[in-house]
Amino acid sequence: MTMVQAIGAALHDAMAADDRVVVFGEDVGRQGGVFRVTDGLQGTYGEQRCFDTPLAESGIVGAAIGMALRGFRPVPEIQFDGFTYPAFDQVATHLAKYRSRTRGLVRMPVTIRVPSFGAIGSPEHHSESTETYWAHTAGLKVVVPSTPADAYSLLRDSIECDDPVMFLEPKRRYWAKEDVDRAARREPIGTAVVRRPGDTVTVVTYGGLVGVALEAATLAAEEHGWDVEVVDLRSLVPLDIDTVAASVARTGRCVVLHEGPRTLGMGAEIAARLQEEVFWDLEAPILRATGFDTPYPPTRLEGDWLPGVDRLLDTVERSLSYDHA
Repeated sequence: MTMVQAIGAALHDAMAADDRVVVFGEDVGRQGGVFRVTDGLQGTYGEQRCFDTPLAESGIVGAAIGMALRGFRPVPEIQFDGFTYPAFDQVATHLAKYRSRTRGLVRMPVTIRVPSFGAIGSPEHHSESTETYWAHTAGLKVVVPSTPADAYSLLRDSIECDDPVMFLEPKRRYWAKEDVDRAARREPIGTAVVRRPGDTVTVVTYGGLVGVALEAATLAAEEHGWDVEVVDLRSLVPLDIDTVAASVARTGRCVVLHEGPRTLGMGAEIAARLQEEVFWDLEAPILRATGFDTPYPPTRLEGDWLPGVDRLLDTVERSLSYDHA
């Protein structure tokens, strides 16, 4: 199934398993969502458990907080990443704080689904990388699947979690296909995975760029003989630094790949953590291949702005050319 179908299946199965699970957002009911992720939910579970909302993102998250306080497990959808900004106050000020504010007495099982990131030619505010806003907001978990099977399993985990989760769905992977065994749950939130083993350099990435990293690794092996290892984070908070550090300790070199702007992006955090964890194993500085420190560009410039195979391979070559002696 595709990632869209896998996410829809996770919502179906979660609603069947627990009648406290409710789905709502702009056009998720009758239309089935702008990407048809919620197609069929309203017909199966009724308008009380899958319903449309006004175009009011702050109100959507505020309603989710109130429903969680009343014992529900809300799964609101914010239609695009750039539309999360009107809801930022509700998320940062209230959603993320409730459990710590009440010393853990009040659970806040809200999973906010957000079609995220770029590379599908969308207009302004439809292709942004918001992950570091949420990763920097203590109290939230932040999940970014890259495959249909991971999307299914991680969404089920997120809905069952008593902490609030920002579930960021890479739109460019919505139509990726693989077999999904819905009876077999994968590793829980907070577990990275090695997508391609190698011993020359480690590429750390997540979401839509996992496919780019794997394509680059194949080209690197065919054209240069470089054996690139690709680590997929899958979860940014909590961050599985142990898996990343083990990989870098083995290869001695690391390139972090992400779509968001370079400054204060996830690459900065991962580079700092690796310097703390595996400094004596490093053969070269940790490098980054990222988006630029500019607003997301118009569609016709998207291909030049986003880090792709060429930018990643150039960065890998810089890492391999470094001679610390």
